[in-house]
Amino acid sequence: MATLKLTNVSKAYGNAITVLQDINLDIKQGELIVFVGPSGCGKSTLLRMIAGLEKISGGTLQIDGQTVNDVPPAQRGIAMVFQSYALYPHMTVRENMAFALRIARKTKAEIAEAVGKAARILQLEPYLDRLPKALSGGQRQRVAIGRSIVRDPKVFLFDEPLSNLDAALRVATRIEIAKLKESMPDRTMIYVTHDQVEAMTLASRIVVLANKGIAQVGTPLELYETPQNEFVAQFIGSPAMNLLPGKIVETGATTRVELAGGGTALSAIATQDGDLNKQVNVGVRPEDLVPAPVDGSLYHGKVDITEALGEVTLLYFEAPAGKEAVIAKLTGIHANVRGQDIGLTAAPDKVHLFHKGQSMRRKD
Repeated sequence: MATLKLTNVSKAYGNAITVLQDINLDIKQGELIVFVGPSGCGKSTLLRMIAGLEKISGGTLQIDGQTVNDVPPAQRGIAMVFQSYALYPHMTVRENMAFALRIARKTKAEIAEAVGKAARILQLEPYLDRLPKALSGGQRQRVAIGRSIVRDPKVFLFDEPLSNLDAALRVATRIEIAKLKESMPDRTMIYVTHDQVEAMTLASRIVVLANKGIAQVGTPLELYETPQNEFVAQFIGSPAMNLLPGKIVETGATTRVELAGGGTALSAIATQDGDLNKQVNVGVRPEDLVPAPVDGSLYHGKVDITEALGEVTLLYFEAPAGKEAVIAKLTGIHANVRGQDIGLTAAPDKVHLFHKGQSMRRKD
């Protein structure tokens, strides 16, 4: 049970390489915070700094109000679950989970109680006397999580714990982690992943890292519905949000944008007279586009490629050289549309506006 506060935290290797700079973040007790971002953005490095496995170059890290920059990892009250299971192959599940408690000189009764409780939470009781080689990948990862639970830490850290599992096991183990969080509502958890589904389904809040800092912090729905910048808009959601250049031609409670490609977009974002003729990027998620007559549509173009996924169909439109293709994610099956010129539109409350990379959505 812990709160964490990161104030101007940075990480540099010598004078040449700065990985993270001026990270400011408050994590409340009981939250499950997920770090996401592109490869190399420093999300695992930040997690390891919290754990004490990487030295903080600048700023302060506080746990429950105590600065822990120079506190050894074992004394921070933190347990970490790594990408690799790191189980002792010659020990049973019970022995693997009990190992840290034996080192801490806990009594046999204390060890048995802690291991039994963790095994019940993770549904590992039938496997306690098995060796790791007799377990599936998902079961091994649950043992690694159980080894952390028995220590009763203040904070759980997960470093891409599901990345070594196949798709079906990832789904099953993700559900197990969600159930684990529900069974331990007061425990603070920080989770690193590159998988958006894990982030969106598990997180209390998501921290998007980019360009050595934090691009945005918010609940999954906040990041999806009100991205503060183009990076977050395109990073959260799959396929990525479409961005189309245009110019504001009418301001007010509803904003009209004339697109460079000839279409017209209406946005529910209110603008003022000073925004008239401002160059913007219009953002629309593929799933918010719907077919419309070509005349007066937000966008129209020739369908280049289709991907039929059953419940939805992805339409990829032809793009000029050097430009990103527009993608529409339409409900149902749309056969024989390749090569056709199709118009698309979106409801005004689904149309985002970005000026110089930042959202133009005005706060009430």
